[in-house]
Amino acid sequence: MSRSVLLQLARDSIQEVLEASRTIDKEHLLEQYPLLGEKIATTLNIYLNFELRGSSSTKTPLNSLLEDIVKNAKKAAFEDKNSSPITTSEYLHCEIELILATEDGEMSERDKAIIK
Repeated sequence: MSRSVLLQLARDSIQEVLEASRTIDKEHLLEQYPLLGEKIATTLNIYLNFELRGSSSTKTPLNSLLEDIVKNAKKAAFEDKNSSPITTSEYLHCEIELILATEDGEMSERDKAIIK
């Protein structure tokens, strides 16, 4: 099964830091998926071996969904005060959970590790 656009965006955000490159074409994504321009708060959790490895949340949606996912993915992976920054090896073995705080309630999806 293919990864959702939202989870792929989260993974790409982390990968950008690990590879020290810019690969996300935000304009193209916003054009292709207008929902990414909506203001929706997110929580992003990273799990390694079924244990929480990093987390970042937005309480009040101030940025677009696209910007919120990018920001929270990078913060969860590299700025969580309870963990050291994620390594490439950990990235390949981690699961990512994305929770959206919508007007209709919370929606979540989880992405399995790239390498099991």
